[in-house]
Amino acid sequence: MQRRTFIKNTVLATSAAVIGVDATAKITEAPVAQPLIKKSLKFGMVNENLSILDKFMLLRDLGFDGVEFDCPNEYDIKEILAARDKTGLELPGVVNSMHWKSPLSSADPKVREACSKAMEKALHDCKLYGGTTVLLVPGVVNESTSYQEAYERSQAEIRKLIPVAEKTGIKIALENVWNNFLISPVEAARYVDEINHPLVGWYFDVGNVLRYGWPEHWIETLGKRIMKIDIKEYSRKKQQDEGLWKGFNVELMEGDCNWPVVNKALAKIGYSGWASAEVPGGDRKRLEVISQKMDGIFKAM
Repeated sequence: MQRRTFIKNTVLATSAAVIGVDATAKITEAPVAQPLIKKSLKFGMVNENLSILDKFMLLRDLGFDGVEFDCPNEYDIKEILAARDKTGLELPGVVNSMHWKSPLSSADPKVREACSKAMEKALHDCKLYGGTTVLLVPGVVNESTSYQEAYERSQAEIRKLIPVAEKTGIKIALENVWNNFLISPVEAARYVDEINHPLVGWYFDVGNVLRYGWPEHWIETLGKRIMKIDIKEYSRKKQQDEGLWKGFNVELMEGDCNWPVVNKALAKIGYSGWASAEVPGGDRKRLEVISQKMDGIFKAM
């Protein structure tokens, strides 16, 4: 035995004796805490001809912890709250229903105002629901709206909404979508940091970045800016073989998302909270499949 090896083994054995452990025992890493702990989905995914209360009861029975509404919406808020209170199903957040039709990046002040007014109502309604976030697509880049214009206009409009967010205590959570805007994690982080407010962060959609990146890279860069998680899948093979949008036509856990890696990345940044499915919904049988698939995603470590 070489002298260096002898000294190394002696030190290890001595240290083990001091702390009372077997020097030959394998050192294992502590288990990673499960970062996704509450299941939600979008209310529009429930395709059963039932009352709001019965839909809430259905979701509760299938193991969901919460549900998110679009806002503004046509539903009676008293009916929503009564269903929440009777079933215990939570309303963790809402989704702005105007950000595509009337984006904050539009050149038309009236269009931007429509989205801002919708955001104000969504923030107030979310507080009534007992939620914490309003999901917002920050802007859209297209032939008539340049990247720079979308960047400046949307940031300016979000800053105007901050007093309402402060009054309600509800967070503005920006989502990465196929809007030709904020398409890298470094840029997405910078965008939020320039607004520089604790009530403005990110609603990270795992599946939406698989077309051009890896979710774990986004998670690493966005870090504590992530407020909530949207769950969906994407298949690059389907994209190549069948077309760009066909990539979404794949069941949860059967696409290109490496869920154990995603969960480890989320755990590393200290995320612990909601995951909301945003996939094709359906009847009770379909919703049960979604719930079961989400259970598998949550446990994938």
